[in-house]
Amino acid sequence: MADILTTYDYKELARRRVPRMFFDYADSGSWTQSTYRRNSRDFSEILLRQRVAIDIGNRSLETNMAAERVAMPIALAPTGLAGMQHANGEILAARAAEEFSVPFTLSTMSICSIEDVAEATKKPFWFQLYVMRDRDFAASLLDRALAVGCSAIVLTLDLQVLGQRHKDIRNGLSAPPRMTLSNIAQMAVRPLWCLQMLGAKRKTFGNIVGHAKGVSDLSSLSSWIEEQFNPHFSWPDIEWIRQHWSGKLILKGLMDPLDASRAVDAGADAIIVSNHGGRQLDGAPSSISALPEIVDAVGDQVEVHFDGGIMSGQDVFRALCLGAKATYVGRAYLYGLGAAGQAGVARALAILQKELDLTMALCGERRIQDVGRHNIVSHPFDNRRE
Repeated sequence: MADILTTYDYKELARRRVPRMFFDYADSGSWTQSTYRRNSRDFSEILLRQRVAIDIGNRSLETNMAAERVAMPIALAPTGLAGMQHANGEILAARAAEEFSVPFTLSTMSICSIEDVAEATKKPFWFQLYVMRDRDFAASLLDRALAVGCSAIVLTLDLQVLGQRHKDIRNGLSAPPRMTLSNIAQMAVRPLWCLQMLGAKRKTFGNIVGHAKGVSDLSSLSSWIEEQFNPHFSWPDIEWIRQHWSGKLILKGLMDPLDASRAVDAGADAIIVSNHGGRQLDGAPSSISALPEIVDAVGDQVEVHFDGGIMSGQDVFRALCLGAKATYVGRAYLYGLGAAGQAGVARALAILQKELDLTMALCGERRIQDVGRHNIVSHPFDNRRE
């Protein structure tokens, strides 16, 4: 592991190990991918304030995230098809997060089911919900999450329609992959992936197959998913969620201060500033550029979390400087998962932890809760200048 120094090192390993359709799924945005690229690039516009001759011994990254004590302000984001990056991928990622004492968020569109992950872990995890047209199915997902002890629901708000994801369309993305000549050729040059997948617990969407009405094979699953996106979903529907879920509710996908204020009014326990990793509205601002205005708009009314483009501990630190209380990583851990399974996720988390701790130290802070706008020299994302 001596040559694995950054999460980008795992990216290249994952590219060589994972079939193209699934690597591209993790490593791409919608349409021209301008927002996808902007998400990571805009972090470099935030200049950090270095401090010296300050006692920086006995540092701590521990904090609270949605009222849960965590080892550092990082959660594993909900990512669909993680079980196609590596066999049993969601289980492996959840175990790595559990070892690090950080939250793991299971996607509705996971390969391993809610019950699979619960059986393989000891601590409660979070579950991400898409509200689809089939309300009975959505209610059953909430009941299943409650039954296994999930401690929070992350409700995704920005997927009423599916963004135009050109790579996924061209690759004919599906889980399991269709046996086309192109797909067979992709898998033929990834023999280790194929061998591990043969022994995987599941090979398609575990939360859906066997639970949703009328879904029995790959063709019916594809049709069902396409029909389930709900363009009519709106703020009053969140009240329906509240009636079916009494636990913590985190609303994901906020990019506008007005929407953030509506989320506060809807009773969210936390909100996540996120543009879905640049996979929905191409041409939108980066998540980090939207963060300061949203923080200013909601103040201390709700806990503000951040998601979008984080690939290093310095990115985490910058988001905290701009007012986020916690952050989520998606691709940064998926590359590790695709490259090396549970060990890769654990190593990716260790890299982020070390980078965050060193950055905090060089900026003269000992406790992560004390990080704020005083730790940056400047940023270009609102009218305020430090």
